[in-house]
Amino acid sequence: MADTISAMKDTAEDIGAEIKDRAEEIGAQVKTEVQPYGAKRMEARIQAYTPEEINRQIRRDLKARVLYFAQRPEEIDRRLDELDREWSIERRLEAGAGILSLVGLTFGVLRSRWYILPAAAAAFLVQHAVQGWAPPVSMMRRMGVRTAREINHERYALKALRGDFDSLRAGEELSAEERARRAIDAADANT
Repeated sequence: MADTISAMKDTAEDIGAEIKDRAEEIGAQVKTEVQPYGAKRMEARIQAYTPEEINRQIRRDLKARVLYFAQRPEEIDRRLDELDREWSIERRLEAGAGILSLVGLTFGVLRSRWYILPAAAAAFLVQHAVQGWAPPVSMMRRMGVRTAREINHERYALKALRGDFDSLRAGEELSAEERARRAIDAADANT
């Protein structure tokens, strides 16, 4: 009987050690696989759900604008002011949901079927938070509405053109195209 109890203790210790090792393995996996929720991750999902042609068009437009301002550096400050006022896709989605909710609640007092608007707006916001996509996002992307990261990309490229980053002030005379390329590279490094 003592041998049986001893064997059971050994088996229990072995099982306990296996469980501990497996728990540590799973813990290590979770730490490496789970990323913190953040703006970059959300914007990456928005871009992933956007057709590639639209993403390419937004990128082409960025390059064209940066080239334009590389040729007209005196206009950069004005464009930076415009970028400060540009609403990102997230801001537009949130404002639209708020407006739909207010309209639905206001008219819902008169007719209860209007209460569907706040419910739909809330559903879109939840879907966007969970998946990074909602039906209004597709429509806005097709209209060229950019994410905050895309807006900041242009902002950093223009600041680089303006000379805010030392890497562009190499003392050499560069063409507008080369200055625009370097500005976008500097912005890539900062976004």
